[in-house]
Order: sequence, then C-alpha cells, then structure tokens
Amino acid sequence: MMSSSFNIFRVGFSFVMMCIFNKSTVVTLPELSPQKYFSTLQPGKASLAFFCQADSPGTSVFLEELKEAVKPLQDYGISVTKVNCVKEETSRYCGKEKDLMKAYLFRGNILLREFPTDSLYDVNAIIAHVLFALLFNEVKYITTLEDLQNIENALKGKANIAFAYVRAIGTSEHRAVMEAAFVYGTTYQFVLTTEIAVLESIGTEDIEYAHLYFFHCKPVLDFIQQCRRTLMEQPLTTLNIHRFIKTMEAPLLTEVAEDPQQVSTIHLQLGLPLVFIVSQQVTYEADRRTAEWVAWRLLGKAGVLLLLRDSLEVNIPQHANVVFKRAEEGMPVEYLVLDDIDLIISRVESNVHTQEIQDEDDDMEDPDMETEDDEVAETVYRDRKRQLPLELTVELTEETFNTTVMAFDSIVLFYAGWEAVSMAFLQSYLDVAVKLKGTSNMLLSRVNCGDWSDVCTKQNVTEFPFVKMYKKGENPVSYAGMLGTEDLLKFIQLNRISCPVNITSVQEAEEYLSGKLFEDLLSYSSVSVLGIFSPTMTTAIEDFTEAGNYLRGYVITGVYSEEDVLILSNKYATTIPALLLARHKEGKIESIPLANTQAQDIVQIITNVLLETFPEITVENLPTYLRLQKPLLILFSDGSINHKYEEVILTLIKQKHLDSLTPCWLNLKNTPVGRGILQAYFDPLPPLPLLVLVNLHSGGQVFAFPSDQSITEQNLLLWLQKLEAGLESYIRILPAEEWKPPLPAYDFLSMMDDATSQHPIRKAPECMKETDVQENDKEQHEDKSTVRKEPVELRIKHWSRSNWFKEAEKSFRHEKEL
Repeated sequence: MMSSSFNIFRVGFSFVMMCIFNKSTVVTLPELSPQKYFSTLQPGKASLAFFCQADSPGTSVFLEELKEAVKPLQDYGISVTKVNCVKEETSRYCGKEKDLMKAYLFRGNILLREFPTDSLYDVNAIIAHVLFALLFNEVKYITTLEDLQNIENALKGKANIAFAYVRAIGTSEHRAVMEAAFVYGTTYQFVLTTEIAVLESIGTEDIEYAHLYFFHCKPVLDFIQQCRRTLMEQPLTTLNIHRFIKTMEAPLLTEVAEDPQQVSTIHLQLGLPLVFIVSQQVTYEADRRTAEWVAWRLLGKAGVLLLLRDSLEVNIPQHANVVFKRAEEGMPVEYLVLDDIDLIISRVESNVHTQEIQDEDDDMEDPDMETEDDEVAETVYRDRKRQLPLELTVELTEETFNTTVMAFDSIVLFYAGWEAVSMAFLQSYLDVAVKLKGTSNMLLSRVNCGDWSDVCTKQNVTEFPFVKMYKKGENPVSYAGMLGTEDLLKFIQLNRISCPVNITSVQEAEEYLSGKLFEDLLSYSSVSVLGIFSPTMTTAIEDFTEAGNYLRGYVITGVYSEEDVLILSNKYATTIPALLLARHKEGKIESIPLANTQAQDIVQIITNVLLETFPEITVENLPTYLRLQKPLLILFSDGSINHKYEEVILTLIKQKHLDSLTPCWLNLKNTPVGRGILQAYFDPLPPLPLLVLVNLHSGGQVFAFPSDQSITEQNLLLWLQKLEAGLESYIRILPAEEWKPPLPAYDFLSMMDDATSQHPIRKAPECMKETDVQENDKEQHEDKSTVRKEPVELRIKHWSRSNWFKEAEKSFRHEKEL
C-alpha cells in the first residue's frame, strides 16, 4: 500500500489523543502578509491559508471556526494562517473577490486543494477536509459496491480494510475517520463512502447513522472467499475507533493456565471484559472450536480466552464452564454455568450496555430547567450544521405552488423550519428523494409554512409536518403513516397504481392474486386484497371503492365485478360479496364474506388482516398492536429469534391457545430500547432469551416465564393456565401514570395573561365580530372553500393511527381539486 510523504509528520497515537482532547488556554491564528506567508512555506510541510481583506466583515464566523482548528491541525503537523490582503494586491489569491471566499491547502509551495469557505462550515469540517485531501492514498473514496469489491479482492491475503460510511463529508464522524486514518493508514486500507446504496448492499439494516466495518482480508487466501466483517457498534468518535481497531489487532483467542483474577490483556486496558471458556484435556478440541466461535461473536466487545483447567493450580468450581471478569479494578471474577453460546453473548452485551448507561449517568449533572428534554429537538440541534441534499427536492412558493402541482404528479412536504419534528422528518424526506433519484416520475417538493403560510392554509394544512400527493385529475391524497423513510417510500410506491385497481378478467384476477400483476410492489405490500362482487351490487362496490381510497398507499386493493365472478367465488369457496386476501409470503389465499358491510368496517377488516400473527415488535409498529387491548406475550431475543421457540409460539397460535393475548417478539439489536424495558422489569437483568407477559391495559402486572424451564409447548401452556388461575406471582407492577416530558413546558399564554393582569386595562376600540371579518374575507377571495368559521389552529403533528378512519374521512371531505 502506497504512503504519501505526509507520513513524515505522523506522531504516536497517545500524543495525538492527548493533543485532541487537551484544552489549550490560548489559541491564536497567525496573521501574515502574502509575501511573508509564501516565504515561510517549507518543502513537504502542509499549510492551510485563508486569504482575506483585513477589514472584511463577512468572514468573522468562518475565522472563529478556523481559529478553533489551529491547535488540532498543528498537532498533525499542519500550519494554519490568515493571510491579510491589501486592496491593491493583484496576485491570484488576493486579486479577485471570489478567490477571497476560499481556503487553500499547500504542501511546500505546491497548491494541493482549494476549499470554498461554505464547505468548511465548522471546525470538524475544516479538519476533515484537510486530512481527507492529504491522506489521498490512505483513504479511498468509493461510490459503488463494485469499487468496494475491487479493493477487497485486491487486498485479500495482503492487508485488512477499515470501511466507513458517513452521511456527508465534513461531519464530526468524517473527522473521526480521518483522524484514525492519520494514525492507522499505513497499517490498514481505509475506504470511505457517503452512498447509502453501498451501505445497504453489505446488509446493514440501520442506515440512519454512520458506520465503521473492519474487513478481515489479510487471512483470506482464496480469491472467491469473502472477507469476514466486524461492525463497530459504538458511535463514530476518535476514541471509539481507536479502541475498536486495537481490539481488531489483539489475538482472537488466547490460551491461559493461570488464575483468571491475575490475567490482564489489552481488552481490560480498553475497558472491555474478559470471557474465559473453561476447558479440560478430554474436551479440548471441542472447547477450542466453541471458544473461537464465541470470540468471533464478541470481537470488539470482549476478550475471549481458553482456560485450561487441568494445568491450573487454582481450584475452579467443577460445575463452572465460563468465567467472567469485568474491566473494573477490584471486581471479583464470576464463575458461571452457561450451556448456550447465545447466553454467553447476552451476558457480555448486557454488561457492556449497563456499563455504558452507568458511565452516562456518572457524567450527568442535576437537571436544569433550561435543559433540552425533547430528544427530537436535541437531535436536530446537534445536527444543525449537517449539510442536507436539498437540491433533490423543489422548494415551492406562493407563486410556483399551483403551476407545479398542476403540471407534475407531485409529493409535497409541508413543514415549519422552526419546528424540531419538521426538521427531523425533512431528513427522512430527503432520504426518500435519494432512493427515488432517477427511478420515479414523481416530483418531490416542499413548502416551508413558516415562509408561505397562505399556501399551507389554502391546502388545509394545520399541523406539521404534513405530506400530500397531487396527481392530475385526482383529489390530493394525505399521508398518515409513520414519520420515517421506509413508510413514506412505501406510500409513494404503492400510489403508483390506482386503488382499488379495476380487474377486468378472471385471468387478470388470478395474476393479481398470485402477485405477478404488480410483482415490483410486493416488497412494499405483502398482502393483496381483491373485492369480488356481482355487477348489480352497486352499493357494496361503492363501499369497497371508498375503503380502497382510504387505504391507498398502505395496501394493494383491487375490485372484480364482471358477469363471470362466480368462477372466482366457487374456486375459493366463498359467497359474494367477499374479500380475497392473497398473502404472498406464505403463498396462501383466504376469503372473508362481506354481508351488509360498510366502508368503515371493510377498512377495519383489512387493517386487522395486515397484522402479523407473531410479529417482531418495533418502535414503529408497537402502537398498532397496543390498540388490540390485549396482554402482550413478548419473547425478548438478542438477535434473530430461535427457530425452535418460534415454532412453539406458532403452534399454540394455530391451536387457538393464545387468542386472548398478543404474542410477539423483540430483537434487542434492532430495537435497543428493549434493554431499558427489561431493566425496568428485572434487577439484575437475567440471560436472554426471556419470555414475559405484560398486562398493560388492566393492572399493569408483569409476569416472567420461569428461567429454569425450557420454552416448550407443554411448559408454556401450563404456565399460561397457572396465570389464568391466579397461581403465578407477578415480578413487577407498572405504575398507572401518564407519560410526560421530564421537564415542564413553558405556558406562554399563561405568562401573557399574568403580564396583562399586572397593567391597567385601557379601553380599546370596538373590534369587528369574527363573522363580520369572515364576510369581508368572502368578498375578497373567490375560493370560498378556504374560508373557516373559526380560527385556524396550527398543531405540531403527533402521528397516531388510532381513529385513522375518522381522520382520513375528515381529510377526504376537505380536499378539493386544484
């Protein structure tokens, strides 16, 4: 691997870390004239210069950030200088006004790169851009999966890879990767991308945050074999990356024959625990294979050692097969009996997570009434300087709104630039734009209601954020789903077709039910609904059509009402009118008769059908299942669900033993908040998997399946029968209290009332009655449908699918054609 001459400025990592976190009392930004600056440049030494007029007022913000970057860049051997130009200066860097809005990076007197100052928006962006330019050999930037595969193939058997994804160049995560590359770039090949598609192609489920993978390519000698990959699960900071890479350098498995209490490795120094797999001579080979498997699973999280019992002078309890040693000094080792690898992994990960929470609690100060307690607002504030690809959407104004939505099929986001939820959802909206780039005829646009309130009022938008779809010749369709990328993307893709789709033949109906008719949409809707009616059932057809309109964007619906409809009803053993439900994943088609069923009832039937029988609970779908008002039977798992346990639950569901419950499971890796839930139920946290019954809607009791019993049909059924008979004791009762913010909100209206009451009331001129005002408005506006008989209340959007039908019906009544 090549290394640039910049490497002569490398220093030891301990010194770099000291410099990064050292808070210097005095940081000055050197100021030189152009002649003096160029005379100080040294061969091979890097220098960042900003040329500006001495009295330029528009550069103060940038100069403050540049001043913050002086010390960190000096620690990397890079000088930073402000070069004061005089008005008479005619050189390249001082002569033109546009050149004064750039910073220049030199090595010696050779210009390497010029940066527009708006790209160096803070200290992180400055350091990240400068190091990125200098480490051009150590850090390869890629845009496609093919690029990554080519680098991986080229380095098999030669070197390992540190692959990083960041949302944008110049972020704090990008800076952390560049600082790590400065230290480790000669040892590992760093690869960087900002393309979501590359990250998705390697199987990452959560693409909302920056990621770092370590590709173990050096041990791979077979060109066909893929390099093993290890994900860093901590946030991308310089310190976390350093710890992670150090654990990658440590031996995968170490054999020891001494007292575990006396053993120390690099893992303990980095704050990670040790796991000893106890072995003896007769089972050595099997134990070593187990230990290696555990070591791969815990790589980056703990050190794994093979402890040879036969060679030990210290007595270890005969029943113990695992020894656990925490990183904290003075803590005694724990001798455990764990018969499953997953139990070992769970033990380590729960300990690491608890330690992280404890560290955070130690750092917290007493609550301050001015502290931001809104997590959404906090996240938006933290990411306020992140550059968003706004160019992928069209900003609409009062002048351009009508002409745009009448000329193009459009998705419009109505948001408020001052409101946290709006700004958080704007990022998801732009992620959708990235995914649809070049693949959709739908125009993605946005309206800032803070700037164009009249546009939002005329479109009946009274809450933020709000999304509407406009198509030629159709009423606008409102989006009422979760505020996330995947749900909005599903809504847009499913709206490519009309709902319900008019099916005209039995053959087309069969293609529809088999999934062939809309095969490209099956990833967004795993269930297709076909309503079958005779041609004379006009009222039933109208009700189904209305229901299909309400469910547009959430499920694929179709209608068949030809003379030969009995062919379908006979084939699927049902009477008409009826619903045919095609579950494409299971390859099954069910039928539900409709007898005097109105639109609202049809919506409810289809909504219930979409629910899974044994779902994975997530933050997004939990409200849907809570509305069933049944106790939750939750299987907590640290990863994918055990197939054996899944079969047990599904069997009991088929046998109707769980009809009074909502059986579900929760993957702690996909939904980390589950750990907090478990810690509220248990103290201490027992090993996973855990089966818990939570009676949220009456009493709040929490019951735990006995940990000393295996989860079988017989044991689970017996436990549920004891619960029903009142023979089992609960482990916790959840308090019946409202979920409120940790800090009280400001009541501005009360403050205004209090302030008003402290002053004498002065006689005001008599105001017009509200109805009189509205009459005047009616005369001034041709569009009378926009006039309201009461003040418009602007609300922040709290998405809930409860009362969904009523909200959709209300929205549908208010829509009008443009």
